[in-house]
Amino acid sequence: MTLAKIVYASMTGNTEEISDIIEEKLEDEGIEIEREECSDVDSDFFEDADICIVATYTYGDGEMPFEFEDFFSDLKDEDLSGKIFGVVGSGDKDYGEFYCQSAKDFVEQFKLTGAKQGAELVCIEHNAEDEDIDLLQRFVEELVGNAE
Repeated sequence: MTLAKIVYASMTGNTEEISDIIEEKLEDEGIEIEREECSDVDSDFFEDADICIVATYTYGDGEMPFEFEDFFSDLKDEDLSGKIFGVVGSGDKDYGEFYCQSAKDFVEQFKLTGAKQGAELVCIEHNAEDEDIDLLQRFVEELVGNAE
């Protein structure tokens, strides 16, 4: 059975809710899931996963959440060849060029691991609304389709 692992950071609850929606959508696809808050895992969390997912918010002017910093910096040293990854970000468009910057940074960091991007980056302003839930459904479908 395909195993998807989700790691997330959430300050206001928005990103946690987004990761929960992704988990539900993966379950609907018959995928086994493990979902953890980033401060509870190390960068080797994805070692046995087929699908690797990060959900993060961006702090201030494009800054990585403090609780994700170690995970992020260590991720580049992992060998995730043969795995599929996807990244979702929550943010505030008022930050302009820094909107969902941490999520964009994670896409680049994952590429250093040898993993293949299985779905386009999804950026959600604040919390997930109906159209965002549709985007997350497509995100999951793309990841699952690329993992088969």
